[in-house]
Amino acid sequence: MIQAIGLTSDSRKGLPPAVDDVSFEARAGHVTALLGVSGAGKTAALRLMLELQRGRGVTHFRGRPLHRIAHPSREVGVLLGDVPGHPARTVRGHLRMLCAAAGVPARRADEVLEVVGLVSLRDERLGTLSRGMDRRLGLACAMLADPHTLVLDDPAGGLSTRESRWLYGMLQAHAAQGGTVLLTTADPKEAARTADRVVTLERGRLVADQKVADFSRTRLRPRVAVRTPHASRLAALLAKEARSKQRSVEVVREGGNRLSVYGSTCAAVGETAYRHGILVHQLADEIGDMGPDAATDCADRSDHSTERRAEEAAPLMPVSEAIPARVRGREAKKPPVLVPAPTSDKRSAAVDDLTELEEAPPTPGAGQPTTPQARVSEPRTADSPTEGHGPASQAAGSHSSAASVETLPELPPPISVRSAPSPLRPLRYELRRAAGVGTGFLTAAAVLVVSALTAVLLARVGHTPHPRLMVAWPRELPLPPAALGAGLLGAIAFGDEFRHPALAADRGTVPRRLGLLAAKLLIASATALALAVLTVGCNIEVLYLVYGRELAEVPADWLSLSASWIGLVVGCSWAGVLAAGLFRSTTAGLAAVVAVPVLLVPLVQKAVEGPSVRTAAGFPLRLRELLLSQWPFGGERYIAATARVIAQPVGGALALSLVALLAAYLLTTLRSRVR
Repeated sequence: MIQAIGLTSDSRKGLPPAVDDVSFEARAGHVTALLGVSGAGKTAALRLMLELQRGRGVTHFRGRPLHRIAHPSREVGVLLGDVPGHPARTVRGHLRMLCAAAGVPARRADEVLEVVGLVSLRDERLGTLSRGMDRRLGLACAMLADPHTLVLDDPAGGLSTRESRWLYGMLQAHAAQGGTVLLTTADPKEAARTADRVVTLERGRLVADQKVADFSRTRLRPRVAVRTPHASRLAALLAKEARSKQRSVEVVREGGNRLSVYGSTCAAVGETAYRHGILVHQLADEIGDMGPDAATDCADRSDHSTERRAEEAAPLMPVSEAIPARVRGREAKKPPVLVPAPTSDKRSAAVDDLTELEEAPPTPGAGQPTTPQARVSEPRTADSPTEGHGPASQAAGSHSSAASVETLPELPPPISVRSAPSPLRPLRYELRRAAGVGTGFLTAAAVLVVSALTAVLLARVGHTPHPRLMVAWPRELPLPPAALGAGLLGAIAFGDEFRHPALAADRGTVPRRLGLLAAKLLIASATALALAVLTVGCNIEVLYLVYGRELAEVPADWLSLSASWIGLVVGCSWAGVLAAGLFRSTTAGLAAVVAVPVLLVPLVQKAVEGPSVRTAAGFPLRLRELLLSQWPFGGERYIAATARVIAQPVGGALALSLVALLAAYLLTTLRSRVR
């Protein structure tokens, strides 16, 4: 169950808020539709509910706000806009990556692919999917962790009629099993066909919250509101004219001197009253819950035909026969729910709506009739088309009876997710994320080629020290190609997710969690280490092939040089990861890597080369004295070597940058958790 209370977005530069004090409920076992035209505030309301947009108000999902839920993807499945994912990733690879993030078995990807009918496209790239297949994949992503609640923004946008019916059938089946479904739509007829409750938004404000039967009767059927002291006489005259002209007109006496005329116009009612000399105090068009006191100016309608076409009611069958029962962590016992049989073309609300309209006493207020005393309907004739008398008959459009809907498959089986903050398997997720697309492999190949060519050119020109020649690092460049490539790969680790937020599909953004950060730093370190070793090996091999053994000799101090080289490349990759996670951009991450030698190194050089009274001479000896005992395998030598690396301008600037980025990342993480 969803409870949205007082949703209000922040004002936008003097403009009214997109959502203003909206409160409603979406109950379990029902499909609830947020209805409104473009700009009515539907998407903004969903983003406020999911805490993706700043504003006021609170939303409870089964009694808890989203930020209080340890595992949001288990509670809420979300589809906002297009499927978030890299276009080059495969359908199956994308879902398997999300399985690792949600902590569910990898076989779950194949299960949901079979449910949504994408088994044959599991090896296709996301960028090649059609709109309909993209919507199916989005539904698979939302259902991956077996959530209780589905929140979808215009799920059928751009789909064909057949695909829309299939999608809404899946959502109704999910609700029939006890789940909660909240979706947005701009089509009132679609809302009447698919939803159990319709919440109407207009200019950011709530204007109606109704059952689908009330919605179909009041908001889909325009009426003419008439106030006259001769209400009974006018009602009889309107009914008589309707019978003589074989038109379907319904007149409802709403108490006192007020009439509601369905199926007519202001002009027709006014002409009838004028011809018979009946005094009229009010004559106005009304739509929906405008109420008895609200009126608009009468406007002529070009089409005076009020023929209404009814859809054939689909046979209803118990849920137990349509879909096998499942054991879920949802509300336990509920009254039997009727869903359409798999062979029906559309969801039929005509039977229920007709029963409520004909038999149930109308509810006073909200512009609904209070006493059905003067209700007159024109009888059908052999020449007149079949017309529906239920409120859903006007909402539904006619369609060919030969149209068929593919049988809905069973919902994916329930799964067991251990209770822990996501990502539950960050290391597995990061491995699948990095290996799922070819960006990393192409970047590494480009780095090796550029580094080898640079080494050959530097050897030909000369005047380059041998250690710099082996890593292809000319003095004119702030960093070697391998360090820049490692920084770029580190920046992509976070930046790719902010462009395509696949990890946190339940929240729409990448969470700041230390487990995820540790996994990214570990994978970035392994990638940078492999890149550093391959770069040196390729450069030495190319130099040997082109110029002979002289330039391919290993220096005597190779150990300290290797430590400095590996520290530089790994440090650049870490700087890229932290900066991209902090500034939410791949470009910002790479810029932070380049800023280390360009901005920080000159500052460190000035600090080191400046006048000083004391120096750090004798540091290894004092370190040995401090440790009191000699470490095994000469451990103090490695500590001293690390200190010498950090004491260098580049090493010191890189260490300073990493400390600052890590501190900023931790501060923003704590701040987001406090919020």
